[in-house]
Amino acid sequence: MAALAVCALAPALAAAQAPSPASSDPASVQGGSYAIEPNHTQVLFSVSHMGFSTFHGQFTQSSGSLSLDAKSPADSRFEIHVPTRSVLTSNAKLTGELKSDAWLNAKADPDITFRSTRVTPTGNGEADVAGDLTLHGQTHPVTLHARLVGAGVNPLDKKYTVGFDLSGTLQRSDFGVKTYVPLIGDTVTLTIAGVFEKQA
Repeated sequence: MAALAVCALAPALAAAQAPSPASSDPASVQGGSYAIEPNHTQVLFSVSHMGFSTFHGQFTQSSGSLSLDAKSPADSRFEIHVPTRSVLTSNAKLTGELKSDAWLNAKADPDITFRSTRVTPTGNGEADVAGDLTLHGQTHPVTLHARLVGAGVNPLDKKYTVGFDLSGTLQRSDFGVKTYVPLIGDTVTLTIAGVFEKQA
């Protein structure tokens, strides 16, 4: 019986011990032109809810591009387009409200965009990415801190892939989204868990 149990567990143990296909070493990253892989890229946000809790939500199905200069990261460029209507929270009623003109106004402003204007390396695999964020029909400068998560060949689709986490904060009132400020926090924390596939 013990032998049978070991045989049954062998595939799971092998998978658990298999090395990650991605490397977090910046020296291993390939430069080139990349496109956002929308199915695994997440745009997350959080905001104070009346001071009692931090409320979280997300956007999905983003598109965009990354021009990655591995030898001179400062020359890299990044752009993302986020469908406003894709906003999602754990509360269906709130999700609908966020799409309305009192909040994100998804009908009039169907996309949230960020376009980098300057990349400043800050450490091994990290950089500050300054850019223009367009939200609710208004554009203002925002800086996101980028951190390399990993790069390598995706074992499922065989595409060379690189992942970065980008995070920063913004004041939603700057973009005209003032509903319930300050009861609902003005400061929004934004995180982009970005997955990028290298283009031929």
